[in-house]
Amino acid sequence: MFQRVGAAAYKADLSTTIKLCELLGNPQHGFKSIHVAGTNGKGSVSSALASIFQACGYKTGLFTSPHLKDFRERIRINGDMISKEKVAKFVARYQEIAPDLEPSFFEMTCVMAFEHFKEEKVDIAILETGMGGRLDSTNVVSPEFSIITSIGLDHQQFLGDTKEKIAREKAGIIKENRPILLGKNNREVQSVITEMAAVKNAPYVYAEYGFQPLATDLPGSYQFENMQTVRAAVEIARSIGWNLLESSVLLGATQVLKTTGLRGRWEQIQELPKVILDVGHNEDGVKWVVDMLRQETYVRLHIVWGMVADKDAKTILMQLPISATYYWCRADIPRAKDAQQLSDEALKFSLEGKVYPSVMQAFEAAKAEAQLSDLIFVGGSIFTVAEVL
Repeated sequence: MFQRVGAAAYKADLSTTIKLCELLGNPQHGFKSIHVAGTNGKGSVSSALASIFQACGYKTGLFTSPHLKDFRERIRINGDMISKEKVAKFVARYQEIAPDLEPSFFEMTCVMAFEHFKEEKVDIAILETGMGGRLDSTNVVSPEFSIITSIGLDHQQFLGDTKEKIAREKAGIIKENRPILLGKNNREVQSVITEMAAVKNAPYVYAEYGFQPLATDLPGSYQFENMQTVRAAVEIARSIGWNLLESSVLLGATQVLKTTGLRGRWEQIQELPKVILDVGHNEDGVKWVVDMLRQETYVRLHIVWGMVADKDAKTILMQLPISATYYWCRADIPRAKDAQQLSDEALKFSLEGKVYPSVMQAFEAAKAEAQLSDLIFVGGSIFTVAEVL
């Protein structure tokens, strides 16, 4: 599982996904879809769109990753997670028809979602890529249109060491003659994507020009750009025949958390002292986190921080506030970065704190030390946040 162990579990190839789909009757062609890629914002955009389509009366599938508490969070219809029985039934069927195929965890999950959406006859499914786009297991669908949110530096060992190279991989989801919606990005990234769109004769739309963001219940100022992209997506969907009543669109956009169960986006889980969690874990994501922290009011700031080993810790740690007290920890997965090593690297940027053997010990220490007027922030990785939740 890439999620747990990293590079050793990554498969840069669509052949296994294609074979598994064929064995199961190509379920990916049994429903309409919108395909969403990007470095940051794709989970929020996907969830908001799913909430809107559901509010507009459509039976809506949603495929996202990773999960925070329950594997079944990844596969939902109208907000309801796939049943445990359905998961077990799918795995048993796979073992019967393709025991030698050896799909990855993500390949298996992706095709499971396809079959679930087809069997349940969804009107539309919003599909979030796992990583990249061109070789992502989701990239076997023929969507109504595709969306690429903001591109940043993440998973460079797989996708490329510049934003332009990463953009080229993400743009691999662009399909012939199907619209592509582009979230806010720099000109270099925009030119890469529009160049690839031209080759595919795909009309492209810039979300940042001419679209007002929808109001939403998703917290965090960084949702401004995401909801601008969502508004643009609504207009594209309308232009190709989807009946999205404006009052229902507005309702769906303000019920994303309730409808989809999305968590870990500037989520407050406690008052006095205030405790906030956020899953931002790459350079751009952490920049947004630090900007949000500056807007908070507190006497002292306590930061519980754990990372995965394959992230560029330097570009992230150099952004964190020097004035905070840190609680360095290691999430309970093989891919997690050693907490002592993290602490040693952080000292180079004058970030001081203690090392704890687990996320929960670090979190409990922060709660014990914090006064009622303080702020505790938990972040650095999806897995750190997941353990606290």
